[in-house]
Amino acid sequence: MARVEEYEFGRIVVNGSEYREDVIIHDEGVEAGWWRKEGHKVSVDDLDRILELNPKLVIFGTGANERLRVEKHVRDLLKERGIEFMELNSYDAVKVYQGLSQKRKGVVLAIHLTC
Repeated sequence: MARVEEYEFGRIVVNGSEYREDVIIHDEGVEAGWWRKEGHKVSVDDLDRILELNPKLVIFGTGANERLRVEKHVRDLLKERGIEFMELNSYDAVKVYQGLSQKRKGVVLAIHLTC
């Protein structure tokens, strides 16, 4: 299980490794370089890897200042597939992920580390 040890603006430590780029954290570990077609927007095109993980819950960390936006089409697609989701500033997203990922499987944190 992936465990977030620290998060601060522009930096996250997961299972002892430091990352300075957006990541996807899930039951099996962490994947660096969560790239989006349009930097501060999550579109359906940006969900491929997340959906491959068969999540039950996706937590979007929208940045320290909540600059990342999740498009309506993304929310609609997740609802259609029965996948729960949350959009939280990245500080709160880490806290919620930590609590829920210890209690249940299929929790994915897709987090924007900066703004």
